[in-house]
Amino acid sequence: MAILVTGGAGYIGAHIVRAFDEAGLDSVVVDDLSSGHREFVPDDVPFIDLNITRTKKLTEALRRYDIEAVVHLAGFKYAGVSVERPLHTYQQNVQGTVSLLRAMAEHGIGTIVFSSSAAVYGTPDIALVTEDTPTAPESPYGESKLVGEWIIADQARATGLRHTSLRYFNVVGSGTPDLYDSSPHNLFPLVIRALSEGHRPKIFGADYPTPDGTCVRDYVHVADLAQAHVVAAQKLLAGESLEPVYNLGSGDGVSVRQIMTAVARATGIDFEPQVVDRRPGDPARIVASGERAARDLQWAMRHTLDEMVTSAWQAGRE
Repeated sequence: MAILVTGGAGYIGAHIVRAFDEAGLDSVVVDDLSSGHREFVPDDVPFIDLNITRTKKLTEALRRYDIEAVVHLAGFKYAGVSVERPLHTYQQNVQGTVSLLRAMAEHGIGTIVFSSSAAVYGTPDIALVTEDTPTAPESPYGESKLVGEWIIADQARATGLRHTSLRYFNVVGSGTPDLYDSSPHNLFPLVIRALSEGHRPKIFGADYPTPDGTCVRDYVHVADLAQAHVVAAQKLLAGESLEPVYNLGSGDGVSVRQIMTAVARATGIDFEPQVVDRRPGDPARIVASGERAARDLQWAMRHTLDEMVTSAWQAGRE
């Protein structure tokens, strides 16, 4: 028996695969390598090079493995770019989820943990987001993640599918030096790349309604996030009931400018970031409570901000 990890060659997915291995659970990875890396997948983990929107081929591929559950991360994940490419975003994220659920139903796979996003909340007007905060996504990416939650919940009502959706916030750091965030849009890899090339890192907008004018985010370490997936999958497979959604948040907000200060402290590089225009689709502030996940999924912030920055710097320079 094994757990299928869609998007398992990506930054977050690869950490989840490692976490399953550490827990003594076998996994199978499906990824089209549009943003993932083949070398992130261990040699002893079966790898399927495939876009999950190709339902027939996905169904055929799953026939070769004894899959008991799915952790679904595959999709187009860039909120700002999704504003410019809404049709592509919906095709990959909504159609992809429908395709996966069809393949799961074909093979009688009845458990799924879904990678959702804090983007479903948009820009909430409260200090701390909970799972009961109204959803109001402001980008096609956020909308596609919310629709994904709805589709999975509807399939559960129709078929008894066991499920939960984990709403991620800003995932950073590295659990091992050979796994790094290579996104061309995420803050940490952008800062690391700029410093490595001798350039000034950029801050996208310094005129937000926040204390220092830069976006405030909820940063969580990728290894902590991966562990929550392991617990969620284990509990669902054991027949335990979970909430339909959980926030994986720290409860504390850190501004982009504060991140820059932490980077300078961790690297020993003294720099003044360059302020440029805002990116479309970026909310001013989003910080969430992780209390419900702590109660049910053993969720905890086990890494400090400096540990997040240092591990990202070390992995990003490998």
